[in-house]
Amino acid sequence: MSEKNTVQVLIGGKIMRLSGYESEEYLEKVASYLNHKCGELEALPGWRRMAQDSKGTLLALNVADDCFKARSRAEALEEELQQKDKEMYDLKQDLVNLQIEMEKMKSGRN
Repeated sequence: MSEKNTVQVLIGGKIMRLSGYESEEYLEKVASYLNHKCGELEALPGWRRMAQDSKGTLLALNVADDCFKARSRAEALEEELQQKDKEMYDLKQDLVNLQIEMEKMKSGRN
């Protein structure tokens, strides 16, 4: 098992301590992502008047939305990759079949 890392990060203007088995760089990247999301939401009209729990819920919804969109894109790319793999396999089979036919034609001439 890898060693647990702890790093201090700034999230939403507050210093927080994150711990996990991921690298410090990864934990800092997660904190940076959350800060970016917070910045996006702070630009919304009425954000400052919202209750703190509503802000947390809105942040969670936005993060979940990003997650679902990323998962959907990954699934679409996986399907596209599988389709391209199938097309490449089919093209290789066509090439092999053409090479076999060409060899038969060559041997038929001799």
